[in-house]
Order: sequence, then structure tokens, then C-alpha cells
Amino acid sequence: MNKINLIIGREYWTRVKSKTFLLTTFLAPIAIVLIYAALIFLVTRGSDKERTIAIIDNAGLTENIDLSKNNLKFTVETISFDELVKKYDNKEIDGILELPPLDSSQNKYDIIYHSDKTLALDESGSIVSLFRKKIRNYKIEAFGINQSSLDLIDTDINIEPKTIKDTEKEISSITTTVSSVLGMIVGILLFMVILIFGSQVMRGVNEEKINRIVEVLISSVKPFELMIGKVVGIGLVGLTQFAIWAILMSVLSVGAFSLFGLDPSAMQDVTSSDVTKELMADEGVRTQIAKVVKELLALNWALIIPLYIFYFIIGYMIYASLFAAVGAAAGDDINEAQSLTTIVMLPLMAAFYIGISAAQAPDSTLSVWSSIFPLTAPVVMPIRLASSPPLWQIGLSVVTSILFVVFMIWLASRIYRIGILMYGKKASIKELGKWIFSRG
Repeated sequence: MNKINLIIGREYWTRVKSKTFLLTTFLAPIAIVLIYAALIFLVTRGSDKERTIAIIDNAGLTENIDLSKNNLKFTVETISFDELVKKYDNKEIDGILELPPLDSSQNKYDIIYHSDKTLALDESGSIVSLFRKKIRNYKIEAFGINQSSLDLIDTDINIEPKTIKDTEKEISSITTTVSSVLGMIVGILLFMVILIFGSQVMRGVNEEKINRIVEVLISSVKPFELMIGKVVGIGLVGLTQFAIWAILMSVLSVGAFSLFGLDPSAMQDVTSSDVTKELMADEGVRTQIAKVVKELLALNWALIIPLYIFYFIIGYMIYASLFAAVGAAAGDDINEAQSLTTIVMLPLMAAFYIGISAAQAPDSTLSVWSSIFPLTAPVVMPIRLASSPPLWQIGLSVVTSILFVVFMIWLASRIYRIGILMYGKKASIKELGKWIFSRG
């Protein structure tokens, strides 16, 4: 165990102290924060210019209506169009908005905007939302429709599930949606971590093979111990980098926004459309949001969070050991190792697509057995967890995953102990089989 700790320490500190790690860890958050701050600065400063628009109201839509919209300033004019054009030429106004007469029989209403400069998308959306409700109320009144009766016409149809035997279990119509989103987030994070740090394990093994540093290590350490130390050490490097990024980006964001006098919420105010605001004001939308929050609070987080962490670590260790085996089996050219990664990534890609299917049908035969099979379990089981799969399936998945990790590290170490000392060309499938089953 002491040797494994020494290897973990060596792998960790060698990479943490490298110039590449320091540059990517500390410069990347700075670059991201500066780009984000610059984007907010450009968007918010770009919207500071107030645009004055004259309205020719031939439909009576401006009566009893609030005409203040973001950076748009509206003025209702009674003068002729030609006089307004003169005001436009003198740069007193930025455009002329013409509202044609309303007809209750028309299902399309074209508002005409006169200007040499087009409106931005958010400005067009603001104008449309400004008059949409007014036109709707006009038609309701024209057809003599009672508003309360109209509200009863549109009926939301929803399927509410109810358990038969397990009366203590509470489920809702959005259980599957919430569980699938949570699981997909974990699956995507695992996929990214494996791509980034799994390939680092492979490159690290291949570089040690080329530099022949491992010849010194292998004489005093067992390949199994060396493999565990390398996988865990590089994994800790990844966690360290993520932690530093989270802290630095939080501190830098507050500092940058305070220094330049920027408000991050301004970005949301500028980009959010009035249509979105109307949706948020809708009682049905608010009800759905309340259901989502209730569903999240009802989940068994005491079980889900530890299992999320477990499958995250297990998934990394399985594929990192495979990447290490690829690095040991490849020749002196790192591109040879890169070409072999396709084989390693195939099960992970399959797990990702099965996970999409599991999000829609978490209790299907494919979803159940894929959540137990170790190569796909780290992605599929987290997607199923929020839908409360049977405990025997979770237990079987955990046990098989642990046993498979031990097996994969042993398998990779068998390839590693011989492949790391082989130079020149990459090993064939037949040679890999001989390495695995050879004695010693």
C-alpha cells in the first residue's frame, strides 16, 4: 500500500508542477472570465443607445398601453407621414411604426416599420409582444366571446401516474423527465472526464515507455500497483484542476464585474425576450416549475448522490485502465495509440446512446441489463437512479462494477508489464493475448 501511495504522489506532483498544468489551470479561467465580461460589456453597452420610434396608430392599439420597452422609446404622432419623414431626416426619430386598421376577420396583422436600419431581433420581439395581447382582446370583444368561457376551451391533457401496490411511493408525470435530465448530466460529465483524463493516462504511459523511465520503476514495483497508482494519481490531478477552476472562476468573475462595473444579470435582461417573460407569467408554466422543484426535493438524494459519485469514479477507473493498456501496447509513435482509442471508446459511445433510450424507458430490458453490465453501467445506471430501480439491480450493478474494475486493472497491468518494455511497433491482438495469459 505504501508503494501505491508513493506512485500516486509521484503521478500527482509530477503533473501538478508541470508548466502545462499550471498554464492551463490558471490561464483558462482568466481567459473564460475575460471573454464573458467582454461579451456582457459589448451587449449591455450596445443596448444603451435609446431608439426613438414614432407610431402612426390607425388601429387604436396604443390606447391605455404602456409603451416603455427596454431601449425603445415610442411616441404616438398625429402629424402626416411626410412630416414624420422630415423628422427622420433631421435625426429626431429613428423610425416610423405604422399600425394599419384592424379587421376582426384577418388572421394576420402586418405592422410596417419605416427606417433605413432594421430592428434587432429582441426589438422586433418587444414590438410584437407589445401589441399581441391588445389585438387578441380586440378580437374577443369583436366576436362577443366571454373571456372566462374562452379560457375553458383550451384544456391541458396530462397523464398522472398512480401506484397500485407501493402506496408510499410518490410519482408524477414529470418523474421520467427529471430523472433522465439528471442522469444525462452525469453521463455527459463522465464522458468528458474520460476523454480528457483517460487520454492523459494513455499519453503518460506512452511517454514513459518512450523515455524508458518505467524501466527503473518496474524493477521495484509490481505492474498492478503501478497501474493503480497511475490511474488514481492522474484522476486526482483532474479533480484538483476542476476545483481550482471553480474557485478561480468564482473569484475572478466577482472581481472583473466589480472592476468594470458590469452586472451579469444585464446579460439576461438584454437577451431574454418578452415572449419568455410572458411564459413565466403564465400560471401553467409556474405550476410546471413548481412540480419540477417538488420532484427534485422528493428524490432520495441520500442514495442518489453517493451512487452518482461511485459510478463517476468507477467509470473513470475502468476506462482509464483501458487507456493505460493502449498506451503500453502502442509503439513509439503516439499517433498509433490515438488510433487504438476508437476501440476503447466504442463501449462508452454505446452506453451513451443506450442512456438516451433508458431516459425514455428506464425499466426496459435493455436499460436494466445495460445498467448492470460494467462497461455501460457508469452511464446508464445514473440515468435510472432517479426513477427508483429495485435495490437488487443497484446492488448487483455496484458489485459487478467493483469486480470488473479490479479485473480491468489486473488485465491492463498484464499488458502493461510486458508492453511497457516493448519498443518499436505496436502489439497485435495475438501478441496482446500472449501477454495477458503468460506466466510471471
